[in-house]
Amino acid sequence: MSAIATSPSSLCSLHSSGACGSCPHLDAPYTAQLIDKQERVARLLAAHVPRGAWAAPQASAPTGFRNKAKMVVAGTTARPTLGILDATGAGVDLTDCPLHVPPIRAALPVLADLIRDRGIAPYDVPTRQGELKHILVTASPDEDLMVRFVLRSRHHVEDLRAALPRLREALPQLAVLSANIQGVHQAIIEGDEEIVLSQEDRLLMRLPLADGRGRDWGNGDGGAEELPLLLPTRSFFQTNTAVAASLYATARHWAQGLSPGTVWDLFCGVGGFALALAAPGRRVLGVEASAPAIAGARQAAALMGLGPQEVRFEAGDARVLDPGAQGPDLLVVNPPRRGIGAELAGRIEASRATGVLYSSCNPVTLAADLERMPSLGVARARLFDMFPHTDHAEVLVELARRWPSRS
Repeated sequence: MSAIATSPSSLCSLHSSGACGSCPHLDAPYTAQLIDKQERVARLLAAHVPRGAWAAPQASAPTGFRNKAKMVVAGTTARPTLGILDATGAGVDLTDCPLHVPPIRAALPVLADLIRDRGIAPYDVPTRQGELKHILVTASPDEDLMVRFVLRSRHHVEDLRAALPRLREALPQLAVLSANIQGVHQAIIEGDEEIVLSQEDRLLMRLPLADGRGRDWGNGDGGAEELPLLLPTRSFFQTNTAVAASLYATARHWAQGLSPGTVWDLFCGVGGFALALAAPGRRVLGVEASAPAIAGARQAAALMGLGPQEVRFEAGDARVLDPGAQGPDLLVVNPPRRGIGAELAGRIEASRATGVLYSSCNPVTLAADLERMPSLGVARARLFDMFPHTDHAEVLVELARRWPSRS
């Protein structure tokens, strides 16, 4: 286990003062946090995961790991704050948050200047006045940026479009700029309408898959060593790039031991697991409800030189699929926090799949889903610490068929 013992009390003055409670365990040394998190998750899953099945947890850097910033914009046009709201609805500025990767920390003051220069009024929650609700920033491993302004209306869209050349001068790494329209007074971060203002409409995330090395995509020796993922503006990606790379690399390593001929990746998002598991002689299908995410996954597959006979992506509801008698050898599931649910778990239990890789961001729903698949036992498990200083836990388990399915 690689972890850094730190004295975190000096990392963040806002935590020390009580102004920000986003990192409840920041006062504990990181090594102790990781041990406690591993023990807590092991207890939650003890009925299903033998203690000897746990691999060493994947540690994170204790600071500078967040590849995205979801900043509430408050204050005034002359003095905007980018961060969170306090109990009264006033803004708490988090532009110096030590958890963000350096490109985001460098970009946030520039974006605050743009608010002042363009006269864009921050949205005031108590009075329901103003235009700019959030600024969402994502950084790639190459330090490229996607910046999204979440607005109450289209009133300032052309102001942002006009500001793009000057913004690029201040932020040469800016790849994607967009305006999202969220007009309702609700605790919803973004709306359905996205107006892309830059030429590029997605961000390239290049993740190493083995030993930190990057090789040519589609090198033909058993799979690519580098995973190029393309993030559309309204898509999900793990917040911790380095730990996400380890998650995909671990899944690929475990899958190699299973030697599946066919793989289904359900809830595939932008295709991380599906593309990581692609290999000569293997057929992979990825299914995801988000059409923009599927478009990005298909483009990433093309970058890797993978044709539809090797990796195919389809937009649809993964929960209604039936991996029955004609289904895959290996299933990969990466559901939202509510888990896969009783119906899909029952169909997986009755399927011909000999193995399942289940990536979960909620050990409680993971335990419930494992209970619904008694013929699939946990062979291996690993904790991935995507969110240090919190109770959040990402877990990957490998399930192997213990006795024939009912099909």
